[in-house]
Amino acid sequence: MKKALSILLAMGMTVGMVAGCGDTADNSSAAASTEAGTDGTQAAASAADIKVGVIYIGDENEGYTAAHMAGIDEMAANLGLSDDQIIEKTTIPEDESCYDAAVDLADQGCNIIFATSFGHETYILQAAQEYPDIQFCHATGYQAASSGLSNMHNYFDAIYEARYVSGVVAGLKLNEMIEDGTVKEDACKIGYVGAFPYAEVISGYTSFYLGAKSVCPSVTMEVKYTNSWASFDLEKECADALISDGCVLISQHADTTGAPTACEAAGVPCVGYNIDMTSVAPNTALTSASMDWGVYYTYAVQCMLDGTAIDTDWCKGFAEGADKITPLNDKVVAEGTEEKVKEVEDALSDGSLHVFDTSTFTVDGEELTTYEKDGTEYVSDGYFHESEYGSAPAFDVAIDGITSITE
Repeated sequence: MKKALSILLAMGMTVGMVAGCGDTADNSSAAASTEAGTDGTQAAASAADIKVGVIYIGDENEGYTAAHMAGIDEMAANLGLSDDQIIEKTTIPEDESCYDAAVDLADQGCNIIFATSFGHETYILQAAQEYPDIQFCHATGYQAASSGLSNMHNYFDAIYEARYVSGVVAGLKLNEMIEDGTVKEDACKIGYVGAFPYAEVISGYTSFYLGAKSVCPSVTMEVKYTNSWASFDLEKECADALISDGCVLISQHADTTGAPTACEAAGVPCVGYNIDMTSVAPNTALTSASMDWGVYYTYAVQCMLDGTAIDTDWCKGFAEGADKITPLNDKVVAEGTEEKVKEVEDALSDGSLHVFDTSTFTVDGEELTTYEKDGTEYVSDGYFHESEYGSAPAFDVAIDGITSITE
């Protein structure tokens, strides 16, 4: 099952594309020791001496974890690791079980351990303190830099870029629906199924909305939360409620196929997350915002092979191949979508387009000119510098045009 998902989800990245860790390691002659230095550097290891541990919040049956599994498979293929060099733990909740899982992986000889969910971070930090010679890498978190631990790292992909592009796809579909009389221009309301009211989710739905608004200026959006990362029933229920509220297109930051299932039944277009949703919504799914986690996993393990420090915070996007949208559903997307997507992706890659350009949105009717968080000013040069000062999303601003319902 996992390998089949990998074929669907992973885009192969060659080792030569991994920046920041030097050339491909000589797997035959590197020293076996991976003991970390105080500056985060470590002795180079041979591929045979690498053992990777992974802690997943879910399993292969939900999109977020399936995408991470595909990334681990991609890394193993890129670097020539065998199956017995990778130990994976699935359905590890955001509680003390995560610490127990990390300790078990350390005791089994893993010299680099990845944990994939926001709520894992506290427990990974505890393990990193107790095992200073093991590298710990945590996805979506923010505490590595402030921890002072040279063996603690945070990573994320710049998913807000992919959400923006998928929003453009949605906006073009709305324009088509206006033109054919399916909806009125002043009734273009998108619904968004969110997991939790965290910055990660707020940044995501705001970037999606801004992408849609860039091509369909009259669009508004309503957000409802499930207060769960992955619940098919809650996500379907939430999508149904949004459709009942008059939303004519649905997107999500939630990890199951619940929302697309509701959309297919109601005949409402949808944009998914992590994986291609056309298998459950063949007549309504447009595309999904997704990530190629293999870029980071290859980078981090390559650093182990090269004996170089892993970045404390790592976040890459379209320019590095870490972001993507899933293949467009040609029978559902609007005419001209493929060409527009390429234009936007190219602009994101070359830096001529910034997702959070402050001229494109307002807050209480005013342009956002300053935003300080944890002592860092995020607004300069005309845009909010998302994920540039830390890998975790920081944008948590309530902008005009979006209604967030937290009950």
